[in-house]
Amino acid sequence: MASEHRTTADVVDWTDLGREMWSFLTGRQAAINYSFIDMSVEVPRDTGPDAPRATWKIDGTLQVTTQENAAADRTNGLR
Repeated sequence: MASEHRTTADVVDWTDLGREMWSFLTGRQAAINYSFIDMSVEVPRDTGPDAPRATWKIDGTLQVTTQENAAADRTNGLR
């Protein structure tokens, strides 16, 4: 699946968007920096509106980088 052949209509949810961004950025020496200031995220343990939730608190920077052959590096024990 080459991302340059896909259209915006192919992206239907957040997982599709993430996959397409990762594919686009891999091999381009790119990094995405997200900055959060006192952010809380409720993560449900199960499905449904009354499911118990864990609260994650984020205050700082999350950096996402891509690397070609990352899967091969993990297989060989490299990080």
